[in-house]
Amino acid sequence: MKKILFIALAALFSAANAPAQLINGAGSSFDKPAFSAWFDAYAATDPAVHFNYQAVGSGAGQKQLLSETVDFGASDAPMADDAMSKAPYKILHIPVVAGAVVVSYNLPGNPKLKLDADTLAGIFLGTITKWNDPKIAALNSGVSLPDMTVVVIHRSDGSGTSFIFTDYLSAVSPEWSSKIGKATSVNWPTGLGGKGNEGVAGQIKQLPGSIGYVELAYAEQNKLPFADLKNAAGKFVTASPDTVSKAMATATIPDDFRFSMVNAPGAESYPIAGASWILIYQKQAKAENGKKLIAFLKFAVTKGQKISPSLSYAPLPDSVQARVLTLLDTVTY
Repeated sequence: MKKILFIALAALFSAANAPAQLINGAGSSFDKPAFSAWFDAYAATDPAVHFNYQAVGSGAGQKQLLSETVDFGASDAPMADDAMSKAPYKILHIPVVAGAVVVSYNLPGNPKLKLDADTLAGIFLGTITKWNDPKIAALNSGVSLPDMTVVVIHRSDGSGTSFIFTDYLSAVSPEWSSKIGKATSVNWPTGLGGKGNEGVAGQIKQLPGSIGYVELAYAEQNKLPFADLKNAAGKFVTASPDTVSKAMATATIPDDFRFSMVNAPGAESYPIAGASWILIYQKQAKAENGKKLIAFLKFAVTKGQKISPSLSYAPLPDSVQARVLTLLDTVTY
């Protein structure tokens, strides 16, 4: 009896003192508010798992996954075929959030502005340089616009938020598409750079006359105003989880989950909306870490989605959740 009791106590002591499982990730700052909340919530499910996530930008997240220095990458831009061809194993795109990229600004009185595709492209191309430009004024009747220089703020790092923004501009502006294009990092015609969504939001907050693009949660956290945007149906729409959901409902989502949802049809669709993915290897080289990571991802794409709207993200539809769970079941260890 004493021997059995000793073995039981030893087992309990061993479990209590087992080292925590550390899962490392890097990439998107767009995702960071969701990850922070999910990591905290997941502790109730598996307190032995600890997460170390570095919001270094989507481009860096993709590179760190390829170099196998992290267990997962996070990106708001799908990986290109040529990049994935350099990977040691097949890479899976796991959609985890969908959100809005908003156009925020710093003007006296912080008026609520309306902008359309042509005007937005003109601002970021550097052809609209004053806030009282006739194109901006025509969209904002009754708003007192200052005779003030427009200071464009953009990302300085490889960014999925930039990818979504330039994907939109490429879809709506032939000039932008031919001269600049879409990518995580582009040759910006004008403006100042900020690192991460935090850096861009910080620059906008500090610089009068500035305008830039950030994920919706960062605008709300920093109490930055953001413009209503004219969508493909010709309606001015405010960014919200609901209007992102309306855009996502129109998207065609392939089996590899690499898709775009910018400039979506529908009267209520927000036009600069995008998905973000966790990038993992289908073959997990470290079995224990891999099993813990997949368990967390199954939580994130199901129970975690219930948290998403409170963080200004649109939850994944039930049908997409089911498809993602099926994909996660293909992972080997």
